[in-house]
Amino acid sequence: MNLTQWAFDNNRVTLIAVLLLTAAGLSSYFSLPKAQDPGFTIRVATVTTFFPGASPVRVEQLITNTLEEKIQEMPELDELSSESRNGISVITVEFQDSYDEMQPIFDDLRRKVEDVTPELPSGSSVPVVNDEYGDVYGHLYHLYGADFSPAELSDYADLVRDELLKDPDVAKVDIYGELEETIYVDYQNARLTELGISPQQLADSLSSLNILSSGGDIVIGDERVILEPSGNYSSVADLSNSLITVPSSNALIRLGDIAEVYRDYDDPAQSKVRVNGTGAISLAISMRDGGNILNLGDRLTPLMAELEAQLPLGVTLQPMFRQSDLTANSVNSFVENLIQAVLIVVVVMVVSLGTRTGIVVASLIPVVMISTFFTMAMFDIGIDQISLAALIIALGLLVDNAIVVVEAVTVRREDGEDPIPAAIAAANEMKMPLLISSLTTCAAFTPIALAQSAVGEFTQSIFYVVTMALLISWVMSMTFIPMLTPLIKVEDKSGQDGDAFSARSYVAYRWLLRLALRNRTVFSLLVLGLFFVSIFGLTYVPQVFIPPSEDPILTVAIDLPTGTDIDANERLIEEFEQRIESGQGEWQHIQSRTAYIGSGGPRFVLGFNPVNPNAASTAMILSLDQGSSLTPVKDAVEDFFFEDYPSAQVQVKRLANGPPFAYPIEIKLRGRRFDELFSISDRIKAEFWSLPEVTAISDTWGLQSKKLAINIDQARASRAGVTNLDIATSLDAGLSGLELTEYREGEDVIPVVLRTRSAERQDYSKLENTSIFSQASGSAVPLSQVADIGVLWEPARIERLDRERMITIEVQLAAGVTATEVSNRIRPWLEEYALSWPAGYGFSEGGENEESEKASSSIAAALPFAVFSIVLLLVVQFNSVRRTGIVLITIPLGLIGIVAGLLITGASFGFFTLLGLISLAGIVINNAIVLLDRVKLEIDENGMAPKDAIVAAAQQRARPILLTTSTTIGGMIPLWLGGGPMFETMAIAILFGLLFATLITLVLVPVLYSLLFRVSYAD
Repeated sequence: MNLTQWAFDNNRVTLIAVLLLTAAGLSSYFSLPKAQDPGFTIRVATVTTFFPGASPVRVEQLITNTLEEKIQEMPELDELSSESRNGISVITVEFQDSYDEMQPIFDDLRRKVEDVTPELPSGSSVPVVNDEYGDVYGHLYHLYGADFSPAELSDYADLVRDELLKDPDVAKVDIYGELEETIYVDYQNARLTELGISPQQLADSLSSLNILSSGGDIVIGDERVILEPSGNYSSVADLSNSLITVPSSNALIRLGDIAEVYRDYDDPAQSKVRVNGTGAISLAISMRDGGNILNLGDRLTPLMAELEAQLPLGVTLQPMFRQSDLTANSVNSFVENLIQAVLIVVVVMVVSLGTRTGIVVASLIPVVMISTFFTMAMFDIGIDQISLAALIIALGLLVDNAIVVVEAVTVRREDGEDPIPAAIAAANEMKMPLLISSLTTCAAFTPIALAQSAVGEFTQSIFYVVTMALLISWVMSMTFIPMLTPLIKVEDKSGQDGDAFSARSYVAYRWLLRLALRNRTVFSLLVLGLFFVSIFGLTYVPQVFIPPSEDPILTVAIDLPTGTDIDANERLIEEFEQRIESGQGEWQHIQSRTAYIGSGGPRFVLGFNPVNPNAASTAMILSLDQGSSLTPVKDAVEDFFFEDYPSAQVQVKRLANGPPFAYPIEIKLRGRRFDELFSISDRIKAEFWSLPEVTAISDTWGLQSKKLAINIDQARASRAGVTNLDIATSLDAGLSGLELTEYREGEDVIPVVLRTRSAERQDYSKLENTSIFSQASGSAVPLSQVADIGVLWEPARIERLDRERMITIEVQLAAGVTATEVSNRIRPWLEEYALSWPAGYGFSEGGENEESEKASSSIAAALPFAVFSIVLLLVVQFNSVRRTGIVLITIPLGLIGIVAGLLITGASFGFFTLLGLISLAGIVINNAIVLLDRVKLEIDENGMAPKDAIVAAAQQRARPILLTTSTTIGGMIPLWLGGGPMFETMAIAILFGLLFATLITLVLVPVLYSLLFRVSYAD
């Protein structure tokens, strides 16, 4: 079927179809979901289990190991890591990237955990499986009021959450910084000892008084009436007035007479939130799948203002982070880049081809671009910086189709053909070459779509968008564009004498081409030499996986030694905030700040990994005035902690583009014995410190922590009539607190906790005089009578990877230093040092290199398919192995221009540079196909000798190839200058690579043809 003939015969249908497709594309643009990034699936779940009072070693042995042993049975498992600390086990379960539907896998994980739960020791909590670890909370709002209690603020936060959940795009709202209320019963050791009342007896007595139970029912006439006995406490005064039986005399005594009963908040608090120097509550809002972040942001603005107006005067509801604003800025910036690229290409077309011809060619651009939005909607691809960048990449490629067709039509009309027959014949002639070249370009991008990695998922829309745009471009170049070519004025030169290629530019090109053809061996060796020089030059190009974001947001992770009290942690944050509030120097650039003390906070962007909750840790979010302030503020924060708090481990980071990693360099040491691991770790850290590029080093285990060991003397305890359980219960009740019962207030349940008074609790000197109560006899003895107190040191935390103990050494680098550079320097020494380690000890690299390796290997695994597809398509097109070989040889040579460009501009080589190389390969293949196809046509149809056909074909394809180069370079300029660091290297790779690739196509391809087909140009 002749598609172009059909389009002319049904011209009204064709035009209406184009108009409808364009209208559908415009409609789709406004309805498509918009996001800053396309996102990727976080295939991670966590399993958290509490085991109060247990040391890290016991938590590891009794909790972590038991759970890991069962979880490891899952076939979908990729990596199993865990953290065991005092009283808590956190297991992180990471699944393979090849799985997309995660809910069945998470359900299977939950069943595995439930199966093994009965095997856990008594006293441990039921493991909690969190399969929402990857949820993103794109909007953070803070609620605070200086004149309101934390309980009142908590109530207001609950009201706001209830209203937010009514929005159709809101999936859930999590609240951070709520201080849980507790009713404390503080007693004096001496008073309870005097009365002979043990903490456990007190708990049993109160539990029997505080009941909420039915008294049955009774029939009165025809009616059945429920009996409800009173008994549960309705106020703190009721609790204080509870009558307790004194075991020794059976006398009754008020609880308030032997203890202080009052209402307060958790002590110590589990976590706190501070906003701009004041305590606050943070509301993290998560959007439902498929929601529109911009629409949600637009609705939240008036909704939050309305809700704040309904709150009491003095309560503030303030936005801290709104991803909708960043998304709007990002999308608008890329749309501007796209429009600029389109305008540049249009100007190049008009200037190079003339007004009418340029407009005909340029008309393809808006039609294809807008139509692509319609197909994106069909495949659920949203508008984000990746998909818009793909459109800019496709811009130069899709214009090439129209250029080649219009050029072929023009040549035929100059030879005297009528406009419509010339358009039909030219389009039919170029139909298969352009289709094959488009398909091969699409095939070059298939490794991105097939890559089973987070980065592959993050960037896979490039393949789909480029493929859609190129295929639509091909269809339009076969139908819509030929229908417009009769509008072009072309001079009939069929009866004129002279050469159509007599211009000086063509003369110079023919001279250069014939020179290369006569010295083809020398020229080929010269290009080959340049290729090897570029490979060598690549070693001087900085290697950066994916540059961080330029958004004016910094995250600050602060880790104090494990065991640090949360109040001490908060005091450090207060001092840091005082420095910020000084407003001097670089601090003036910080507009707002949020500190999540004791927790990692919410995952407010996809590229942020919150740490596990820990009283010694703080996660801060700093909002700056502009992107240019990122580096100076980062340096100021690091200097503050280095000078004032050297014991704190601090990491200041920009937001990540794509999958996050914790540190640029991580060395993961595996082994069994603590002392051996610590010794190896210290030696490696010393070697890193010898490198001037290293600014900070830490490890995930931290310093060892101390604990007080209560060494019970069984003989003395037996004589005193107390058991080990009596000792543990009495100490726990006196120091940490023993939950007596629960107080119900509306829908809230508030625990009632018994503990000693603060003066006794916080005084270490009084510890040995703590009363130990015998549950059997009711008598009490001091702790020193039955046990001795000693100090022990133990690991503060124990980390494991795939059930092996692991210490991760975390290395931070100076500005401008790449992880690859430092890793390449340390790796030879590390590999040699590892040979001296005992059997069973080893290391692996994490951080940026690990993520880079995952991404590269996932793409490399899909490369054979791409190569196979390209080779097959080329063989179909040429039915020739030698012509296919010519095209394949030219593909890697684009690296010459790329390396030159990176060295000239000082840019780095990373994942997106690799995407630029793939894009460049598509353009090279495209140009080589149309050139070789023209050589074949000149020989087969025009009867030219191969020697003349090569030159004739080259000069006939020179202008379309140069125009493609010009349009592509023009389209890349806005992306280079305004696409940010992530797309800058890709634009540089395409721009500079294409300059050399054009020489390859116009000179090297004819030279290779003459070599492989033995066409001699000897004088």
